[in-house]
Amino acid sequence: MKGKKAIGAALLSMTMGLSMFAAGVFGQTPETQDSYRILVHGPSAEKAKVKDQYGIRWDFGETGFTTTVNAPQYLALLKNKNLKVEPVSQVQLEAKPGSGAQAAPSDRTPWGMEAIYNDSNLQATSGGSGVKVAVLDTGVNVNHADLAGSDEQCKDFTNRRSPLVNGTCTDKNGHGTHVAGTVLADGGSGNGIYGVAPEADLWAYKVLNDQGSGYSDDIAAAIQHVADEAARTNSHVVLSMSLGSSSKSTMIADAVDYAYGKGVLVVAAAGNSGPNADTIGYPGALTNAVAVAALEDVQENGTYRVADFSSRGNPATDGDYLIQERDVEVSAPGRSIESTWYDGSYNTISGTSMATPHVSGLAAKIWAENPNMSHNQLRAELQNRAKANDIQGGSGATSGDDYASGFGFPRVK
Repeated sequence: MKGKKAIGAALLSMTMGLSMFAAGVFGQTPETQDSYRILVHGPSAEKAKVKDQYGIRWDFGETGFTTTVNAPQYLALLKNKNLKVEPVSQVQLEAKPGSGAQAAPSDRTPWGMEAIYNDSNLQATSGGSGVKVAVLDTGVNVNHADLAGSDEQCKDFTNRRSPLVNGTCTDKNGHGTHVAGTVLADGGSGNGIYGVAPEADLWAYKVLNDQGSGYSDDIAAAIQHVADEAARTNSHVVLSMSLGSSSKSTMIADAVDYAYGKGVLVVAAAGNSGPNADTIGYPGALTNAVAVAALEDVQENGTYRVADFSSRGNPATDGDYLIQERDVEVSAPGRSIESTWYDGSYNTISGTSMATPHVSGLAAKIWAENPNMSHNQLRAELQNRAKANDIQGGSGATSGDDYASGFGFPRVK
Protein backbone atom coordinates (compact mmCIF):
# COMPACT_ATOMS: atom_id res chain seq x y z
CA MET A 1 0.00 0.00 0.00
CA LYS A 2 2.85 2.37 0.77
CA GLY A 3 4.24 1.85 -2.75
CA LYS A 4 0.88 2.70 -4.25
CA LYS A 5 0.66 5.90 -2.19
CA ALA A 6 4.15 6.87 -3.31
CA ILE A 7 3.15 6.39 -6.92
CA GLY A 8 0.07 8.53 -6.37
CA ALA A 9 2.16 11.29 -4.81
CA ALA A 10 4.61 11.17 -7.70
CA LEU A 11 1.81 11.37 -10.22
CA LEU A 12 0.13 14.28 -8.46
CA SER A 13 3.39 16.21 -8.30
CA MET A 14 4.19 15.64 -11.97
CA THR A 15 0.78 15.92 -13.62
CA MET A 16 0.08 19.14 -15.48
CA GLY A 17 -3.41 20.58 -14.94
CA LEU A 18 -5.25 21.87 -18.02
CA SER A 19 -8.54 23.66 -18.33
CA MET A 20 -11.32 24.19 -20.80
CA PHE A 21 -11.32 27.87 -21.64
CA ALA A 22 -14.82 28.82 -20.54
CA ALA A 23 -14.85 31.52 -17.85
CA GLY A 24 -15.11 30.13 -14.35
CA VAL A 25 -13.90 26.67 -15.39
CA PHE A 26 -10.39 25.75 -14.32
CA GLY A 27 -8.06 22.77 -14.34
CA GLN A 28 -7.81 20.40 -11.44
CA THR A 29 -5.10 17.87 -10.66
CA PRO A 30 -6.65 14.43 -11.21
CA GLU A 31 -7.29 12.15 -8.28
CA THR A 32 -4.99 9.21 -7.69
CA GLN A 33 -6.32 6.19 -9.59
CA ASP A 34 -5.65 2.50 -9.95
CA SER A 35 -4.40 2.97 -13.50
CA TYR A 36 -2.11 5.52 -15.09
CA ARG A 37 -1.68 6.81 -18.62
CA ILE A 38 2.04 7.20 -19.22
CA LEU A 39 4.45 8.38 -21.91
CA VAL A 40 7.46 6.11 -22.39
CA HIS A 41 10.77 7.29 -23.95
CA GLY A 42 13.98 5.38 -24.47
CA PRO A 43 15.98 3.16 -26.82
CA SER A 44 13.94 1.31 -29.43
CA ALA A 45 14.72 -2.11 -28.02
CA GLU A 46 13.63 -1.13 -24.52
CA LYS A 47 10.46 0.53 -25.81
CA ALA A 48 9.65 -2.58 -27.86
CA LYS A 49 9.70 -4.70 -24.70
CA VAL A 50 7.25 -2.39 -22.96
CA LYS A 51 5.03 -2.24 -26.04
CA ASP A 52 4.87 -6.02 -26.15
CA GLN A 53 4.10 -6.20 -22.46
CA TYR A 54 1.55 -3.42 -22.04
CA GLY A 55 0.40 -2.47 -25.53
CA ILE A 56 0.26 0.94 -27.22
CA ARG A 57 -2.39 3.61 -27.15
CA TRP A 58 -0.61 6.18 -29.34
CA ASP A 59 2.85 6.05 -30.89
CA PHE A 60 4.49 9.46 -31.33
CA GLY A 61 7.75 8.21 -32.79
CA GLU A 62 10.83 9.81 -31.26
CA THR A 63 8.69 11.54 -28.63
CA GLY A 64 7.68 8.15 -27.27
CA PHE A 65 4.49 6.14 -26.99
CA THR A 66 1.64 6.11 -24.51
CA THR A 67 0.06 3.21 -22.69
CA THR A 68 -1.96 2.50 -19.55
CA VAL A 69 -0.53 0.58 -16.59
CA ASN A 70 -1.51 -0.22 -13.02
CA ALA A 71 0.32 1.02 -9.92
CA PRO A 72 2.86 -1.84 -9.52
CA GLN A 73 3.63 -1.75 -13.25
CA TYR A 74 4.19 2.01 -13.10
CA LEU A 75 6.54 1.61 -10.15
CA ALA A 76 8.52 -1.08 -11.98
CA LEU A 77 8.87 1.10 -15.08
CA LEU A 78 10.08 4.03 -12.99
CA LYS A 79 12.90 1.81 -11.73
CA ASN A 80 14.01 0.95 -15.27
CA LYS A 81 17.11 3.13 -15.79
CA ASN A 82 16.94 2.62 -19.56
CA LEU A 83 13.56 4.31 -19.85
CA LYS A 84 12.11 7.72 -19.12
CA VAL A 85 8.55 7.38 -17.93
CA GLU A 86 6.20 10.26 -17.18
CA PRO A 87 2.46 10.61 -16.61
CA VAL A 88 0.41 11.98 -19.49
CA SER A 89 -1.10 15.36 -18.61
CA GLN A 90 -4.85 15.49 -18.09
CA VAL A 91 -7.61 17.98 -18.83
CA GLN A 92 -10.19 18.41 -16.07
CA LEU A 93 -13.31 20.54 -15.96
CA GLU A 94 -14.20 21.85 -12.54
CA ALA A 95 -17.90 21.93 -13.40
CA LYS A 96 -20.19 21.82 -16.39
CA PRO A 97 -19.97 25.26 -18.02
CA GLY A 98 -23.07 27.42 -18.22
CA SER A 99 -26.56 27.30 -16.79
CA GLY A 100 -30.05 28.39 -17.66
CA ALA A 101 -30.50 26.45 -20.92
CA GLN A 102 -33.68 27.33 -22.78
CA ALA A 103 -35.72 25.65 -25.48
CA ALA A 104 -35.47 28.49 -28.01
CA PRO A 105 -32.70 31.03 -28.58
CA SER A 106 -33.35 34.53 -27.22
CA ASP A 107 -31.67 35.92 -30.36
CA ARG A 108 -31.19 34.02 -33.62
CA THR A 109 -28.21 36.22 -34.48
CA PRO A 110 -26.59 36.93 -31.08
CA TRP A 111 -24.41 39.95 -30.46
CA GLY A 112 -21.27 38.06 -31.48
CA MET A 113 -22.73 37.34 -34.93
CA GLU A 114 -23.79 40.96 -35.38
CA ALA A 115 -20.35 42.12 -34.26
CA ILE A 116 -18.30 39.83 -36.51
CA TYR A 117 -20.57 40.58 -39.49
CA ASN A 118 -20.49 44.29 -38.55
CA ASP A 119 -24.24 44.44 -39.04
CA SER A 120 -26.59 45.35 -36.19
CA ASN A 121 -29.58 44.36 -38.37
CA LEU A 122 -28.23 40.91 -39.26
CA GLN A 123 -31.01 38.38 -39.85
CA ALA A 124 -29.01 35.35 -41.02
CA THR A 125 -25.45 34.28 -41.77
CA SER A 126 -23.93 32.48 -44.76
CA GLY A 127 -20.76 30.95 -46.18
CA GLY A 128 -18.17 28.29 -45.52
CA SER A 129 -19.21 25.86 -48.25
CA GLY A 130 -16.66 23.11 -48.85
CA VAL A 131 -14.42 24.04 -45.92
CA LYS A 132 -14.09 21.61 -43.02
CA VAL A 133 -13.94 22.81 -39.42
CA ALA A 134 -12.58 20.25 -36.94
CA VAL A 135 -13.88 20.95 -33.43
CA LEU A 136 -11.80 19.13 -30.79
CA ASP A 137 -13.84 19.24 -27.60
CA THR A 138 -16.32 17.30 -25.42
CA GLY A 139 -18.05 16.01 -28.54
CA VAL A 140 -21.00 17.52 -30.41
CA ASN A 141 -24.72 16.79 -30.48
CA VAL A 142 -24.77 16.40 -34.24
CA ASN A 143 -28.55 15.85 -34.10
CA HIS A 144 -29.24 19.32 -32.72
CA ALA A 145 -31.75 21.00 -35.02
CA ASP A 146 -29.24 23.73 -35.92
CA LEU A 147 -26.36 21.32 -36.58
CA ALA A 148 -28.10 18.33 -38.17
CA GLY A 149 -26.56 17.38 -41.49
CA SER A 150 -23.39 19.39 -40.98
CA ASP A 151 -21.30 16.56 -39.55
CA GLU A 152 -19.03 14.97 -42.12
CA GLN A 153 -16.91 13.21 -39.51
CA CYS A 154 -17.82 12.20 -35.96
CA LYS A 155 -15.09 10.46 -33.93
CA ASP A 156 -14.33 9.61 -30.32
CA PHE A 157 -10.74 9.64 -29.03
CA THR A 158 -11.67 9.14 -25.36
CA ASN A 159 -12.70 5.47 -25.30
CA ARG A 160 -10.49 3.55 -22.88
CA ARG A 161 -10.50 0.26 -24.76
CA SER A 162 -10.19 1.59 -28.29
CA PRO A 163 -8.28 4.85 -28.86
CA LEU A 164 -10.34 5.83 -31.92
CA VAL A 165 -14.02 5.03 -32.48
CA ASN A 166 -15.62 6.18 -35.72
CA GLY A 167 -19.23 7.27 -35.97
CA THR A 168 -19.71 8.50 -32.41
CA CYS A 169 -18.97 11.88 -30.81
CA THR A 170 -21.71 12.15 -28.20
CA ASP A 171 -21.63 15.29 -26.05
CA LYS A 172 -23.20 15.15 -22.60
CA ASN A 173 -21.30 18.15 -21.29
CA GLY A 174 -22.40 20.99 -23.58
CA HIS A 175 -19.15 22.79 -24.22
CA GLY A 176 -18.37 21.15 -27.56
CA THR A 177 -21.89 21.58 -28.92
CA HIS A 178 -21.80 25.26 -27.93
CA VAL A 179 -18.49 25.78 -29.74
CA ALA A 180 -19.71 23.97 -32.87
CA GLY A 181 -22.86 26.08 -32.97
CA THR A 182 -20.90 29.31 -32.98
CA VAL A 183 -18.89 28.01 -35.93
CA LEU A 184 -21.67 26.72 -38.17
CA ALA A 185 -25.20 26.56 -36.73
CA ASP A 186 -27.58 27.03 -39.66
CA GLY A 187 -30.73 28.37 -38.01
CA GLY A 188 -32.47 25.02 -37.99
CA SER A 189 -36.02 24.95 -39.31
CA GLY A 190 -36.41 28.70 -39.05
CA ASN A 191 -36.46 29.10 -35.28
CA GLY A 192 -32.86 28.29 -34.43
CA ILE A 193 -29.60 30.13 -34.00
CA TYR A 194 -26.88 31.02 -36.50
CA GLY A 195 -23.13 30.50 -36.47
CA VAL A 196 -20.55 32.38 -38.51
CA ALA A 197 -20.25 29.93 -41.43
CA PRO A 198 -23.39 27.75 -41.60
CA GLU A 199 -22.43 26.06 -44.88
CA ALA A 200 -19.13 24.64 -43.56
CA ASP A 201 -18.73 20.92 -42.84
CA LEU A 202 -18.17 19.76 -39.27
CA TRP A 203 -15.53 17.29 -38.16
CA ALA A 204 -16.58 16.60 -34.57
CA TYR A 205 -13.73 15.00 -32.60
CA LYS A 206 -14.48 14.08 -29.01
CA VAL A 207 -11.20 14.42 -27.07
CA LEU A 208 -12.73 15.01 -23.61
CA ASN A 209 -15.20 12.77 -21.85
CA ASP A 210 -18.64 13.73 -20.56
CA GLN A 211 -17.18 14.90 -17.25
CA GLY A 212 -14.92 17.26 -19.19
CA SER A 213 -11.67 15.39 -18.61
CA GLY A 214 -9.22 13.86 -21.03
CA TYR A 215 -5.58 13.21 -21.86
CA SER A 216 -3.08 15.25 -23.86
CA ASP A 217 -2.03 12.22 -25.89
CA ASP A 218 -5.60 11.78 -27.14
CA ILE A 219 -5.70 15.48 -28.07
CA ALA A 220 -2.35 15.25 -29.85
CA ALA A 221 -3.45 12.14 -31.73
CA ALA A 222 -6.68 13.85 -32.77
CA ILE A 223 -4.73 16.86 -34.08
CA GLN A 224 -2.52 14.56 -36.14
CA HIS A 225 -5.59 12.70 -37.39
CA VAL A 226 -7.15 15.97 -38.56
CA ALA A 227 -3.99 16.73 -40.53
CA ASP A 228 -3.89 13.28 -42.10
CA GLU A 229 -7.58 13.50 -43.02
CA ALA A 230 -7.04 16.93 -44.55
CA ALA A 231 -4.32 15.47 -46.75
CA ARG A 232 -6.30 12.33 -47.56
CA THR A 233 -9.41 14.24 -48.63
CA ASN A 234 -7.49 17.16 -50.15
CA SER A 235 -9.59 19.54 -48.06
CA HIS A 236 -9.24 23.00 -46.62
CA VAL A 237 -9.45 22.40 -42.86
CA VAL A 238 -9.67 24.80 -39.92
CA LEU A 239 -8.84 23.12 -36.59
CA SER A 240 -10.63 24.76 -33.66
CA MET A 241 -9.52 24.10 -30.07
CA SER A 242 -11.25 25.76 -27.14
CA LEU A 243 -9.04 24.05 -24.58
CA GLY A 244 -5.61 24.61 -23.10
CA SER A 245 -3.06 24.61 -20.34
CA SER A 246 -0.71 26.96 -18.57
CA SER A 247 2.07 24.49 -19.40
CA LYS A 248 3.38 23.33 -22.75
CA SER A 249 2.78 19.73 -23.81
CA THR A 250 5.44 18.46 -26.19
CA MET A 251 3.02 15.98 -27.70
CA ILE A 252 0.42 18.65 -28.47
CA ALA A 253 3.04 21.16 -29.65
CA ASP A 254 4.51 18.62 -32.06
CA ALA A 255 1.04 17.72 -33.30
CA VAL A 256 0.19 21.38 -33.96
CA ASP A 257 3.43 21.78 -35.93
CA TYR A 258 2.56 18.63 -37.88
CA ALA A 259 -0.93 19.89 -38.72
CA TYR A 260 0.29 23.33 -39.71
CA GLY A 261 2.89 21.70 -41.92
CA LYS A 262 0.06 19.84 -43.67
CA GLY A 263 -1.73 23.10 -44.50
CA VAL A 264 -4.26 23.08 -41.65
CA LEU A 265 -5.10 26.44 -40.03
CA VAL A 266 -5.01 25.96 -36.25
CA VAL A 267 -7.12 28.29 -34.08
CA ALA A 268 -6.98 28.04 -30.27
CA ALA A 269 -8.21 29.83 -27.17
CA ALA A 270 -5.91 32.25 -25.34
CA GLY A 271 -7.20 31.18 -21.91
CA ASN A 272 -9.11 32.66 -18.99
CA SER A 273 -6.31 33.70 -16.64
CA GLY A 274 -6.33 37.44 -17.31
CA PRO A 275 -6.01 40.31 -16.94
CA ASN A 276 -2.34 39.95 -15.94
CA ALA A 277 0.34 39.78 -18.63
CA ASP A 278 1.96 36.50 -19.71
CA THR A 279 -1.02 34.36 -18.77
CA ILE A 280 -1.77 32.96 -22.24
CA GLY A 281 -2.22 29.20 -22.35
CA TYR A 282 -1.13 26.42 -24.68
CA PRO A 283 -1.69 25.40 -27.45
CA GLY A 284 -2.87 28.94 -28.21
CA ALA A 285 0.55 30.26 -27.20
CA LEU A 286 2.28 28.25 -29.93
CA THR A 287 3.51 30.15 -32.98
CA ASN A 288 1.64 27.82 -35.32
CA ALA A 289 -1.70 28.46 -33.63
CA VAL A 290 -3.89 31.56 -33.92
CA ALA A 291 -4.51 32.59 -30.29
CA VAL A 292 -7.90 34.24 -29.71
CA ALA A 293 -8.74 36.65 -26.88
CA ALA A 294 -12.29 37.36 -25.69
CA LEU A 295 -14.24 40.59 -26.23
CA GLU A 296 -17.37 41.70 -24.42
CA ASP A 297 -20.34 43.69 -25.70
CA VAL A 298 -19.14 46.91 -24.09
CA GLN A 299 -17.72 49.95 -25.87
CA GLU A 300 -14.61 51.58 -24.44
CA ASN A 301 -12.40 54.11 -26.23
CA GLY A 302 -14.63 53.67 -29.26
CA THR A 303 -14.12 49.90 -29.61
CA TYR A 304 -15.23 46.65 -28.02
CA ARG A 305 -13.52 45.84 -24.73
CA VAL A 306 -11.27 42.87 -23.95
CA ALA A 307 -12.81 40.91 -21.07
CA ASP A 308 -10.83 40.95 -17.82
CA PHE A 309 -10.86 37.15 -17.66
CA SER A 310 -9.22 36.87 -21.10
CA SER A 311 -5.58 35.79 -20.85
CA ARG A 312 -2.94 38.28 -21.96
CA GLY A 313 0.24 37.68 -23.93
CA ASN A 314 3.73 39.14 -23.72
CA PRO A 315 3.79 42.97 -23.48
CA ALA A 316 7.44 43.01 -24.57
CA THR A 317 6.33 42.20 -28.11
CA ASP A 318 3.67 44.92 -28.36
CA GLY A 319 3.64 46.83 -31.62
CA ASP A 320 5.78 44.44 -33.68
CA TYR A 321 2.89 42.80 -35.61
CA LEU A 322 4.80 39.52 -35.45
CA ILE A 323 3.61 36.30 -33.85
CA GLN A 324 6.02 34.85 -31.35
CA GLU A 325 5.40 32.21 -28.71
CA ARG A 326 3.02 33.42 -25.97
CA ASP A 327 1.47 36.15 -28.16
CA VAL A 328 -2.24 36.86 -28.51
CA GLU A 329 -2.99 37.12 -32.24
CA VAL A 330 -6.60 38.29 -32.60
CA SER A 331 -9.72 38.84 -30.51
CA ALA A 332 -13.42 38.05 -30.94
CA PRO A 333 -16.71 38.00 -28.98
CA GLY A 334 -16.38 35.80 -25.91
CA ARG A 335 -18.56 37.06 -23.07
CA SER A 336 -22.25 36.11 -22.79
CA ILE A 337 -22.32 34.09 -25.99
CA GLU A 338 -25.51 32.21 -26.82
CA SER A 339 -25.25 29.00 -28.85
CA THR A 340 -26.43 25.42 -29.21
CA TRP A 341 -26.42 23.04 -26.24
CA TYR A 342 -25.93 19.31 -25.82
CA ASP A 343 -29.59 18.48 -25.08
CA GLY A 344 -31.01 20.24 -28.13
CA SER A 345 -31.57 23.53 -26.30
CA TYR A 346 -29.53 26.78 -26.18
CA ASN A 347 -27.27 28.24 -23.51
CA THR A 348 -25.29 31.39 -22.84
CA ILE A 349 -21.73 31.04 -21.49
CA SER A 350 -18.49 33.03 -21.50
CA GLY A 351 -14.81 32.45 -22.15
CA THR A 352 -12.10 32.52 -24.76
CA SER A 353 -13.63 29.12 -25.60
CA MET A 354 -16.49 31.11 -27.08
CA ALA A 355 -14.26 33.62 -28.89
CA THR A 356 -12.28 30.92 -30.68
CA PRO A 357 -15.12 29.48 -32.82
CA HIS A 358 -16.02 32.99 -34.03
CA VAL A 359 -12.57 33.17 -35.62
CA SER A 360 -12.69 29.56 -36.81
CA GLY A 361 -16.00 30.24 -38.52
CA LEU A 362 -14.70 33.45 -40.08
CA ALA A 363 -11.65 31.58 -41.39
CA ALA A 364 -13.93 28.98 -42.99
CA LYS A 365 -16.05 31.69 -44.58
CA ILE A 366 -13.02 33.52 -46.02
CA TRP A 367 -11.44 30.27 -47.28
CA ALA A 368 -14.64 29.24 -49.04
CA GLU A 369 -14.67 32.58 -50.85
CA ASN A 370 -10.95 32.31 -51.69
CA PRO A 371 -10.26 28.58 -52.26
CA ASN A 372 -6.88 29.24 -53.86
CA MET A 373 -5.52 30.72 -50.64
CA SER A 374 -2.94 28.76 -48.67
CA HIS A 375 -3.42 28.49 -44.92
CA ASN A 376 -0.60 31.02 -44.51
CA GLN A 377 -2.40 33.47 -46.79
CA LEU A 378 -5.64 32.86 -44.90
CA ARG A 379 -3.89 33.61 -41.62
CA ALA A 380 -2.46 36.82 -43.09
CA GLU A 381 -5.97 37.79 -44.22
CA LEU A 382 -7.30 37.31 -40.70
CA GLN A 383 -4.46 39.47 -39.38
CA ASN A 384 -5.12 42.20 -41.95
CA ARG A 385 -8.82 42.28 -41.11
CA ALA A 386 -7.91 42.47 -37.43
CA LYS A 387 -5.59 45.43 -38.08
CA ALA A 388 -8.49 47.19 -39.80
CA ASN A 389 -10.56 46.89 -36.60
CA ASP A 390 -8.18 47.80 -33.80
CA ILE A 391 -9.31 47.14 -30.21
CA GLN A 392 -8.49 49.80 -27.62
CA GLY A 393 -10.80 48.84 -24.76
CA GLY A 394 -9.84 46.77 -21.73
CA SER A 395 -6.76 46.28 -19.59
CA GLY A 396 -3.64 46.18 -21.75
CA ALA A 397 -5.42 47.12 -24.98
CA THR A 398 -3.79 50.02 -26.82
CA SER A 399 -3.53 51.33 -30.34
CA GLY A 400 -2.02 48.77 -32.72
CA ASP A 401 -0.68 45.32 -31.85
CA ASP A 402 -0.99 44.77 -28.09
CA TYR A 403 -0.74 41.91 -25.62
CA ALA A 404 -4.46 41.98 -24.75
CA SER A 405 -6.25 42.02 -28.11
CA GLY A 406 -3.43 41.14 -30.51
CA PHE A 407 -3.80 42.66 -33.96
CA GLY A 408 -7.47 43.44 -33.31
CA PHE A 409 -10.89 41.99 -34.18
CA PRO A 410 -11.16 40.36 -37.65
CA ARG A 411 -14.61 40.69 -39.18
CA VAL A 412 -16.57 39.68 -42.27
CA LYS A 413 -16.53 43.26 -43.52
